[in-house]
Amino acid sequence: MGSHNKRLGEIEILLAQDATARTSQAELIAKIETLQREARPWIELNALIGSASGDKFSKFAQGLTLAQLLELANRHLSELNDRYTIQRTTESELSLQIIDRYQADTIRPTRSLSGGESFLVSLALALGLSDLAGSDTRIESLFIDEGFGTLDTDTLDTALAALENLRMSNRTIGIISHVDALKQRISAQIHVNKGSDGYGSLKIIHGS
Repeated sequence: MGSHNKRLGEIEILLAQDATARTSQAELIAKIETLQREARPWIELNALIGSASGDKFSKFAQGLTLAQLLELANRHLSELNDRYTIQRTTESELSLQIIDRYQADTIRPTRSLSGGESFLVSLALALGLSDLAGSDTRIESLFIDEGFGTLDTDTLDTALAALENLRMSNRTIGIISHVDALKQRISAQIHVNKGSDGYGSLKIIHGS
């Protein structure tokens, strides 16, 4: 009888120890789960931008800036021609492609654009970049070199109207071009003439 009671006491001690261990284990599991929840945002952030060289953070920051730029550029592009929308490619977050709404929202690589299409997209990006930079520092001047010769009459009118609206916001817009049609549309001009002796001359024309 005595040995039976002794064995029963040993079992009760083991059960008490097991209950204590189970309680400690449950508390430890709960603590681990809490720490995992607290660490999850940092783990996700590290997956996005963490690297020894800082390349991932740089790419992440560039992606945010590009997203802002595309939002601004697409606003201008919709005014120039509502056919196109610029977006990032799925293969590379910093590469661009075009949605062509006149072709059932076909995705087109930028290299497939014609000269006139490329000019409109480039102009929209330039205007968007001007807006983006102007959020901190006002951009007073914008110079555009060529590209107008690839535009038909209607698209040329649309592009010039967009630039005129930008000029109305007290910004200086400069166009470098050989297109004769622009001469009738722009009053203030600077003509550059190449002389036979290798020297050039400037002629400033003020329209009415």
